[in-house]
Amino acid sequence: MSAALHWLKSSYSTEQGGNCIEIAIQSTAVRIRDSKAPEGPTLIVGPHTWADFTAFAREQQCPQH
Repeated sequence: MSAALHWLKSSYSTEQGGNCIEIAIQSTAVRIRDSKAPEGPTLIVGPHTWADFTAFAREQQCPQH
């Protein structure tokens, strides 16, 4: 049996939910799921893909609402 995953949610997330994801980091994969539907599907990417994605996201300008 595998160990339970430790899911992390953004510190920007509120208790009301919203558009948030949760991630679980493993040695060979990063699992991504919708925080509103934790029993739903999970996207699995490699650590390098996750690092590339987060680097790209940090470089982007967020639109002002």
